[in-house]
Amino acid sequence: MNTAPLLLCAAALFLGTACESPTPNPDGPPLPALPGGAEHTSPLQTNPNAHPAIGEIERLDPAINSLVAPNAWIEQLADGFDWAEGPVWVRTSQGAEFVLFSDIPPNKIYKWSEAAGLEEYLHPSGYTGNLKRAGEPGSNGLLMDRFGRLVLCQHGDRRIARLGISLNNPRPVYETIIDNYQGKKFNSPNDACYARNGDLYFTDPPYGLEKRMQDPKKELNFQGVYLFTQGGELKLLTDKIAFPNGIALSPDEKTLYVAESGPNTKIYAFNVQDDGTIDEGRVFFDPTPLKAAGKKGGCDGLKTDTQGNLFATGPGGVLVLSPEGKHLGTLSTGTRIANVGWGDDGRTLYLTADMYLCRIRTLTKGAGF
Repeated sequence: MNTAPLLLCAAALFLGTACESPTPNPDGPPLPALPGGAEHTSPLQTNPNAHPAIGEIERLDPAINSLVAPNAWIEQLADGFDWAEGPVWVRTSQGAEFVLFSDIPPNKIYKWSEAAGLEEYLHPSGYTGNLKRAGEPGSNGLLMDRFGRLVLCQHGDRRIARLGISLNNPRPVYETIIDNYQGKKFNSPNDACYARNGDLYFTDPPYGLEKRMQDPKKELNFQGVYLFTQGGELKLLTDKIAFPNGIALSPDEKTLYVAESGPNTKIYAFNVQDDGTIDEGRVFFDPTPLKAAGKKGGCDGLKTDTQGNLFATGPGGVLVLSPEGKHLGTLSTGTRIANVGWGDDGRTLYLTADMYLCRIRTLTKGAGF
């Protein structure tokens, strides 16, 4: 692998400068007509012949039509991954735009843009040691901090880190943000989200440990949900969720959503207190009936839109849930979907779906855009 472009790109993310492919041309050729006189949902929706359509959209309630247009479709952008995760949209100060996402087992991050397609971006991404190891060593959830720096949940290194800068090291350099609770190493931080004030919420299940719950290197006897404040204080919010996974704040930051994976998969909602901590919480959505109906997958990554709706992975695909927890419909690729992330102008939802990277245009806009 040629490391010079990687290191320059790391510097670009850290400094907010551009070394990436140019922004897709919004003035390109007009899109072809859709059958039946339907209209495109956005100028960013591309020709389905260029990016194949995949899966289907299940509409359970008419309210979904105000969020996902009746003529919308899921596009398959790239494939061939072991287990794709953690998509995040990157926009540099010089106008470059692309999506980054983890491929956990091979310890890599990939980059995809409309202009350049798929490129390997970082390797290693989550485990930087020299020992050969099995399991899921790579990065999982990815996010950008308020300074435009890439932040990674690193399974193998059992920490949350940011991508640093080094022009003399042939490998990417990571700076530890937090890696332990009361002197004990985390299990394997999985997903995270920032509050507007810089507070960081994250989950810590055992999935990055080679033997998971039975791993002899496991130092904590619980799996936690944490708050790392912008002032540098780490707080354990709850240790009552067996396998905490995806995490997101409501747009008003009054509610924290946490997905539980594993055999008792569900989504919890917690009221956020003035100091950023949470109450005892409640079950927000229980997908047991979906599993009983044969839907595959569990609750994993999730994101909110500006109206407070959740786009949450679960049995059957991406579950579109109202702020009250009503299941409005499902975006299904026919595979298990690990995570989602908003991108482009905030109205494109990127999906990491097992071996695929996909996207769909929406009528709603992602929180934070």
